[in-house]
Amino acid sequence: MNVKIGKIKLKNPVMAASGTFGYAQEFEKLVNLKGIGAIITKTITLNPKVGNPMPRICETAGGMLNAIGLQNEGVDKFIKEKMPYLSKIGTPIIVSISGNNIDEFFILARRLDKIKSISGLELNISCPNIRGEGWSVKGGGLVAQDSKATYEVVKAVRKVTGKTIITKLSPNVTDIIEIAKASENAGSDAVSLVNTFLGMAIDINTRKPKLGNITGGLSGPCIKPIALRMVYEVSKNINIPVIGAGGIMNADDAVEFMLAGAVAVQVGTANFIDPGVCGKIAKGIEDYLKKHKIDRIQDLGLT
Repeated sequence: MNVKIGKIKLKNPVMAASGTFGYAQEFEKLVNLKGIGAIITKTITLNPKVGNPMPRICETAGGMLNAIGLQNEGVDKFIKEKMPYLSKIGTPIIVSISGNNIDEFFILARRLDKIKSISGLELNISCPNIRGEGWSVKGGGLVAQDSKATYEVVKAVRKVTGKTIITKLSPNVTDIIEIAKASENAGSDAVSLVNTFLGMAIDINTRKPKLGNITGGLSGPCIKPIALRMVYEVSKNINIPVIGAGGIMNADDAVEFMLAGAVAVQVGTANFIDPGVCGKIAKGIEDYLKKHKIDRIQDLGLT
């Protein structure tokens, strides 16, 4: 069940996705934190961020929309108040970071690089709820929608950290393979895909959008077939590990992503339904390997 992503050794391939697991302490009485392959923190920015106006979350058919807007306390408070607990868990901690410009990514990576208990950084260049904030990307879009901007951000972070870099990609693109290749060429150790799809919902009684931000990121089972296809395509065209995400609700879903070419998986929306789901998925994958007489998870693939 062991997998390796960059320098990070995971006891199993199941990772708690950023933004759905808080800072882990919220889940300590609900799940065995040591049974998770890795924990990816809620995204941290250089300065505190208040996020988007309420309401920020609504259910949809087969999923949910969120428009949190990366609300967080900023890196100073994160290091002082959150890292002491995270460093004691005994599970690899990957810190998700985002910035309004390349300099902010650079500063964040340089500061976090000094903390030994942080195993890696996930570059959140694909959150659909902060489009155009401070970036000169075509149409005011996401960094992950522009291969040049993606390359520049990853390259800047690579210069100041020896930690494992995972670049989180957006599905809201014409060609995700192009963006994945830019990440690889800039020095990313792995890519995770996909982040949420841009969507919206309207309350027909009030005749207003259900989200204060109007649009938000769509996640959950409804996006799985598209995410799966993207993981399959990207894994065939780059030489660094692909981490699959998007609608993984159980072990069968996770195995499907790994058959498509993912080395590991991230579980997100499912955490809101069952806080202990990551451990259950890891156990389910192990049972699958035993049932099919597969000795190593690395041998799992399409026939």
